Amino acid sequence: MCMTISIIGSGKVGASIALNCGLRELAPKINLIDIIEGLPQGEAMDINHQLSVLGLDSNLVGTNDFGVIKDSNIVILVAGVGRKPGMTRMDLLKTNATIVKDVATKIAQHNKDSKLIVVTNPLDPMTYLALKITNYPRNNVMGMGGMLDLSRFTSFIHDYTKLSRDSISAMVISEHGEKMLPLIRFSSIAGIPLTNFIDENQSNEIYEKTKNVAAEVIKLKGATVYAPGNAVAVMTEAIVKDKKNVMPLSAYLDGEYGVKDVCIGVPAVVGRNGIEKILELPLNDFERKEFESGVQNVKEATSILPL
Repeated sequence: MCMTISIIGSGKVGASIALNCGLRELAPKINLIDIIEGLPQGEAMDINHQLSVLGLDSNLVGTNDFGVIKDSNIVILVAGVGRKPGMTRMDLLKTNATIVKDVATKIAQHNKDSKLIVVTNPLDPMTYLALKITNYPRNNVMGMGGMLDLSRFTSFIHDYTKLSRDSISAMVISEHGEKMLPLIRFSSIAGIPLTNFIDENQSNEIYEKTKNVAAEVIKLKGATVYAPGNAVAVMTEAIVKDKKNVMPLSAYLDGEYGVKDVCIGVPAVVGRNGIEKILELPLNDFERKEFESGVQNVKEATSILPL
């Protein structure tokens, strides 16, 4: 299948996504779209120069024309304002809701059946908003948060165990925010439970660091760029190559986990048809309480969205 990918938002994260998709040669044509004149064109040129030296044949096209979305199999929505030091993701709610509503309206005008990956924060409410505005089937719309949280969780597991990242299997669910839930109990190294390698204090430290590290990165360098760029490319690759990967992402729940009418992080099978299956984990009492707390946070945010 000949793929075209469109990325809306050409800031640091959008450009990082474009580069990561290009390095994987996920599509012959990758559109980089922004309302700022010159920005997507410049980023596309810069990335094409790198891909050329590497002998990679994905071609980046920078444009201010949303009309190019019409031929896209996958649309990635990155447009919005990023977090500043000291801000939570929810602090961005009203500003980014206005932007996402406008962009999602344009997406629906130009394309009726693409797969849509949402990256804009606060991630779960913005995924819900994009789903409702586009009126896409729920399997077509997913939010990136869980894959980014997972990359951080895995990194801390490596730091504490000093074992290869390649051997680590982990999972993070719930809100992409202060109520995210790194699942120590469902994590392992080469199939051996993670708790065989770390003690309870280390487990608690990994749990808390995973939840709070994004704010630390933003304080130190102003934004998170490379990890989200890679996370979105991994999701995109699963769709393009029909890989049936199991990964955490923000999905619309309609009864799964006893929850309805909310987008929140859960494990799912991702392939050519988007979210092909949501996997329900047998959560214990603590995990269930934390998950439901995340659901409540997201529902409170979605209640004030401009739908």
